[in-house]
Amino acid sequence: MKYRIGVDVGGTNTDGVLIDPTRAAEQSRGILAFTKAPTSSNVSEGIEAVIRQVLQSSTTDPSDVACVSIGTTAFINAVLEADPRRLCKVAVIRICGPYTRQAPPFIDFPYRLKRLMEGHVGYIDGGIEIDGRPIAPISEGQIQEQCEVIKAKGLSNIVLSGVFSPLDNDGANEYAVRDTVIRILGHTVNVVCSRDVGQLGLIERENASILNASILPYARRTIRGFTRAMLTLGIAAPVYITQNDGSLTTAAKAAQLPVRTFASGPTNSMRGASFLAGLDRQQGLGQSTIVIDVGGTTTDVGVLLPTGYPRQAASYIEIAGVRTNFAMADVQSIALGGGSKIRQTDAGAVLVGPDSVGHQIQTEGMVFGGNVLTSTDIMVAAGKAKVGDPSMVSHLDRTLVEKSIDSINKHIERIIDRMKVSPEAIDVLLVGGGGIIAPDRLSGVSQIIRPPFFDVANAVGAAMAKVSFEIDTIVEIKQKPLREIMDDLKSKAMEGAIAAGADPSSTRIVEVNNLPVNYVTNQSTRVIIKAAGDLSPSPAHILDDVVSERSYEEEAINEAGKLVDELVEAPDAPVDVDAYRPTIRTDKVWVLSEIDLEWIGEGCNILGAGGGGPSYPAFLMARQLLREGKPILVVDAKNVPQDSLFARCCFMGSPSVSSERIQGGVEIPAAMQALQKFMGFNDFFGTISDEIGGGNGIQPLIMSGMLGKVTIDADLMGRAYPHMWQSLPGVFGVENGLFPVALADGVGNAIVMSGARDGAVVEAVLRGACTEMGSKAAVTFPPLTRQVCQKYGVAHTVSQAWRMGRAVALCRQKSNIRDVVTGLLELQNGVCLFAGKIVDVRREVRKGFTWGELVVAPLSNDELEYNGVVSTYQSTYGPNARLVIPFQNENIYAYVETSGSEAKKVVATVPDLITVLDSQKGVALGTPEYRYGLRVTVIALAGDEKWSKTEAGLNGGGPKAFGLDDVPYISVGEYKEPRSVIEEYA
Repeated sequence: MKYRIGVDVGGTNTDGVLIDPTRAAEQSRGILAFTKAPTSSNVSEGIEAVIRQVLQSSTTDPSDVACVSIGTTAFINAVLEADPRRLCKVAVIRICGPYTRQAPPFIDFPYRLKRLMEGHVGYIDGGIEIDGRPIAPISEGQIQEQCEVIKAKGLSNIVLSGVFSPLDNDGANEYAVRDTVIRILGHTVNVVCSRDVGQLGLIERENASILNASILPYARRTIRGFTRAMLTLGIAAPVYITQNDGSLTTAAKAAQLPVRTFASGPTNSMRGASFLAGLDRQQGLGQSTIVIDVGGTTTDVGVLLPTGYPRQAASYIEIAGVRTNFAMADVQSIALGGGSKIRQTDAGAVLVGPDSVGHQIQTEGMVFGGNVLTSTDIMVAAGKAKVGDPSMVSHLDRTLVEKSIDSINKHIERIIDRMKVSPEAIDVLLVGGGGIIAPDRLSGVSQIIRPPFFDVANAVGAAMAKVSFEIDTIVEIKQKPLREIMDDLKSKAMEGAIAAGADPSSTRIVEVNNLPVNYVTNQSTRVIIKAAGDLSPSPAHILDDVVSERSYEEEAINEAGKLVDELVEAPDAPVDVDAYRPTIRTDKVWVLSEIDLEWIGEGCNILGAGGGGPSYPAFLMARQLLREGKPILVVDAKNVPQDSLFARCCFMGSPSVSSERIQGGVEIPAAMQALQKFMGFNDFFGTISDEIGGGNGIQPLIMSGMLGKVTIDADLMGRAYPHMWQSLPGVFGVENGLFPVALADGVGNAIVMSGARDGAVVEAVLRGACTEMGSKAAVTFPPLTRQVCQKYGVAHTVSQAWRMGRAVALCRQKSNIRDVVTGLLELQNGVCLFAGKIVDVRREVRKGFTWGELVVAPLSNDELEYNGVVSTYQSTYGPNARLVIPFQNENIYAYVETSGSEAKKVVATVPDLITVLDSQKGVALGTPEYRYGLRVTVIALAGDEKWSKTEAGLNGGGPKAFGLDDVPYISVGEYKEPRSVIEEYA
């Protein structure tokens, strides 16, 4: 048994190859046979036909096949199409104690998928803190209650999602609950544990687990069909399925976790390109390499890192509108392929695509006798390709041909440049059936490598995929040096890869990430380590038992036909941003809608200046209140009595905890009750945010909705700052500005700090207590009167967040993201500092805070995203300038440096807001999201004059507040008070 078969099932074609790995060093790369065939509606039959073809054409005996590796889009297509015949309803049990209830399962699912998949939602005690301590003991009685409901509803697909379950190395939560559920309901149920599916981030991991559970019966039927096909062909070798990260998993494991195979196609192409070009034999690439996969309709572009593995995408991926966080290659696509249609405008300009004839090119393309001019026809006319009948395009105008080729080249050059992280020339691997349209030379490319068999690179990648094992955990480094911890985890990762089928002689560490955890005092850091190796030459020892599993052929999705008739899209049509008007009552009260909340959340991220934590979970919780019929109301300060009290509520702690131990609605009320009891006040008029930046900007809206109160259109900071005392009442020494202060975690722990020597002591004491409470706790300060809120607050910041979010939404609606900066600078005075790519991010923990530096390199003139917006300092300092942004959770200041010079030009500082925007999405990035290679635009917005034009403000929020005595405050403009939404639309 020495040969490998690789199959990749694409939307148009199914490709297959037969490879002898022992001959990989030869010019043929060991490929004995290959074939392409149209993808059939029955995936298993199509795979069987392709494998039979490569066996026959190579006269290979099926008994000589060592393994079969398959990549397929069948599972993700079922989700994308929301097909009720292939999707099941799912029961979700959260293991969370009192937490997470404000963001229930399915909270951010699109209407159609939620209608298809939501079967039951329940909560039980359990879960762990970030340091491994239990939140609450697991109750078997609660599990029994949930099982009875699930059984009564006739559900058989169950998801268990526990708080911080990826860190539960002993399996004391999800696995223990799983065993109890199976004992009660029997082995006929399918139980998915979220820790097996995704990484840290409860909502995203749970979402991926729900998708996985919903598609389980269909995936098992499909994979069973794969194994049946092998038996029909006389192949007794194990079947593997390729995963999103480019590694292999057994058919049995894929039948348990099909979600991990959703996006294996582009990864297979990249890994196949590397193998065909011989880069795999170099034990790691010397540098990153770009892979271009040109198909009939689209071109996919990814990056192979020096490890030989694809560069991973951002922290979350949307699949059919659902946020997930499993590993997936960073691939960008453009509408350019061999079938792209070519048009010429009346003005003489040539347009390539975006529409395409796709797989119909052999009937519609001109060189094949059709009447549609395509990019393939252009290449044949130019003598750069030999397909079809060249005489059919000999009449084409030479100018049209040259302009078309120039346009095609520019499309490819732009997408390459988007993926590069430095201006240096880079090697390009060109694969895919449509590769004939690519030129021999490209700007910014050192060489274009067209490896042999490039048109079946995806199937080659499947055949030669490696076996990997990943560890993603949070560790404390107080008791043991980090180096020792890392060495131990590397050994475990290597052992895991070998146990999964990797050849020990080739297994090595291919990825190491060390991400310090913010706002914790126990020196915690998140460690991600991946080991990978070639598939063992004798993989039969891990032959799975998927063939002998019980048959799923008879499993039916209840009332599938009825659902097809009943399902409709969400009742609300997409909002017209230009026409939308917020609802303002006659009494000058702003009644928020879901659209308002979405825009406010987007704006809070921009005003966070890199900090404040993500607003997305808080937005979901506020939206959920609206869907439960609880209004969220906002008032202008001048419309309420001056002695009206406004309560201050927020959370302190680590963003890493906020993404897992999501609030349950009991934390802030517990802190408020403790403070009320201590101070003796009975009630308050409404709520106000201490910081409008990030998720804390939405917390007062959530509380006002829960309690039937109102939120004032203002906050006490105008942005986000890392320290609790950096609110305006705190730095100005306002009575009751910082203490008494209450802290509570919602499970019975609450403290009140009645006084302190200064704000730094309040910070130190509460940080220590917060760590003991699991590194996240609710904080409430004494209520302030409307009069004090006006004097020591920043007016109309809820309105400003709304307007900023609206500006981003308007640009998205018009597909004009480049104008986001213009829209934001119309709302607040400031400057566009820089447009470029992140080329370095450095982080370290000091006294519980993450300090770091972000380095942004410039783009060329052709790359600039924002026409009409002047990047203030790039034109002055030239193409070698770089922007450096030191941050302490929030962005502190920015300076320009040029190569060959030690001079640093400071261009913006706190208290002005320095915000980093994702150039391709227009969204603001938090400092934890900074990563190598992102295209970003950096803007600076003027801060409120209480910060910038007072001694107390500059001492408390300027550079000196961060120990930067040698950094002067640099103003980026006069502060412009935001316009009230209530006043404009009343």
